[in-house]
Amino acid sequence: MFEEINHDRRRFLATTAMTIATAQLGMTGLAEAQPGKTKPADLPTIKPGTNTSFASLKQIDAGVLNVGYAEAGPADGPAVVLLHGWPYDIHSYVDVAPLLASAGYRVIVPYLRGYGTTRFLSSETLRNGQQSVVAVDIVALMDALKIQKAIVAGYDWGARTANIIAALWPERCKAMVSVSGYLIGNPEAGKMPLPPKAELEWWYQYYFATERGRAGYEKYRHDFAKLIWQIASPKWDFDDATFDRSAAAFDNPDHVSIVIHNYRWRLGLAEGEPKYDELEKRLAEGPVITVPTITLESDANGAPHPDASSYAKKFSGKYAHRIIKGGVGHNLPQEAPQAFAEAVVDVAES
Repeated sequence: MFEEINHDRRRFLATTAMTIATAQLGMTGLAEAQPGKTKPADLPTIKPGTNTSFASLKQIDAGVLNVGYAEAGPADGPAVVLLHGWPYDIHSYVDVAPLLASAGYRVIVPYLRGYGTTRFLSSETLRNGQQSVVAVDIVALMDALKIQKAIVAGYDWGARTANIIAALWPERCKAMVSVSGYLIGNPEAGKMPLPPKAELEWWYQYYFATERGRAGYEKYRHDFAKLIWQIASPKWDFDDATFDRSAAAFDNPDHVSIVIHNYRWRLGLAEGEPKYDELEKRLAEGPVITVPTITLESDANGAPHPDASSYAKKFSGKYAHRIIKGGVGHNLPQEAPQAFAEAVVDVAES
């Protein structure tokens, strides 16, 4: 189903009925939705920016990493794994996590490889940013935390990672929330040129393809990240303190290497690791996602993103798409935590 949610109204009327704008998409294709059929999750109302830190930050060895992560909620609650993007960090979920914890969920918010306090266990491990390896990291984290199955949610890199877990390991994914829908990539397809206007939106990717770009990101990573924040969320009036809390995560010693490898790999300019070739082959086929899913899009997303109509058929299970209104940009969970948390609870209960 397609729903439009006005973020400004929801700050004050968090539990009012959502407007169903067009139609319901699911295994049977297109069907008329019934007005008032969807009831939003019953969560406390929260204003974005209410929280500035997490109560609990932990470290654990998982796969090739020692992962830094925030945890909230009861240890025996249904698990939710929240995944951040680039150039952001776990603070994207600083308001989402307590909302979900208050509803009884065990919330895990990890720093991805190359961010924050997450570190490689060995100096010999390739600083690899290809798409499958980030998902492998999260499955390893779930193993280390003895989480058999979780609701997985994310945006940007985090949405892609959630997509991959849901597609390749559906037995580990109870349900999914994905900002901007289906983001699984294919390096061969990435070699195809786009129309000039579309290419312009990916300027940083081509900059990173050069050694000048790598050196520039190394030298100006904080300024670079702030520029991306401003472009991707043109109506988000974040302050310096909000940005600085996240920017500290980019001081990770492997950050630049991971980011540069990720974007070069997407263009076919950097090799991945052979042990992930089979996973990448499966992903290149564009696998359909079968787990219950809610996709979200914001009305002021300044980052490149696909139209919802282009990916709706990639979800064969119970599926809904929501448009979050009110000047919300790319960093949707931090800009609209109420709407994001409600989507997690709704998909978990679907």
